[in-house]
Amino acid sequence: MAEKITKRQQELLDFLRRSQNENGLMPSTREIQAHFGFASQTAAMSHLRALERKGVIVRLPGKARAVVFPEDLEREEVVDIPIFGSIAAGMAETVEASREGCVSIDIASLGIPRNARTFALKVRGESMIDAHICDGDTVILEFREPRHMDIVAALIDGETTLKRFVMENGRPYLHAENVNFPDIIPARELVVQGVVVGLLRTGRI
Repeated sequence: MAEKITKRQQELLDFLRRSQNENGLMPSTREIQAHFGFASQTAAMSHLRALERKGVIVRLPGKARAVVFPEDLEREEVVDIPIFGSIAAGMAETVEASREGCVSIDIASLGIPRNARTFALKVRGESMIDAHICDGDTVILEFREPRHMDIVAALIDGETTLKRFVMENGRPYLHAENVNFPDIIPARELVVQGVVVGLLRTGRI
């Protein structure tokens, strides 16, 4: 490394790596600001620029991940994932799925194999904001069986929604990550359509 990084920059670098390993994506500047108690998102951006100048991260505006590690660029493998309409992150509602183009994703950043069956949905509503999924985001989902506490797109009693999948006493229900929204307990059936494996934040890092 050509230039030594400061203690705070190392802490930020560790936070970026931990977030990528645990969540499959880099944190937004807003999340960086909140984690370190910076006065503004501009301060978070300044630290990111400093890390970029020192060669330990690379910023790629316009891509699904705007911040990557240099070693990740060497194994980048981009695939096109179809967008099938939008999904409510609010109260469950009826949605007609239709293809609306695709998004190009570096699948290495999601930690999923190339042959995984994936699709994307645009998010409407704010019931998942405490899980950092906001209105206008695009979620990347994989067709697979859900595990306890996965975030899923689910068809519940004939209506579809984006929520956290919870198993309690052998019975599933859907949990909202916003105190203003109630949990949803299926009266008849709950069918998981996909498990969230990634997130695109338009206009944010």
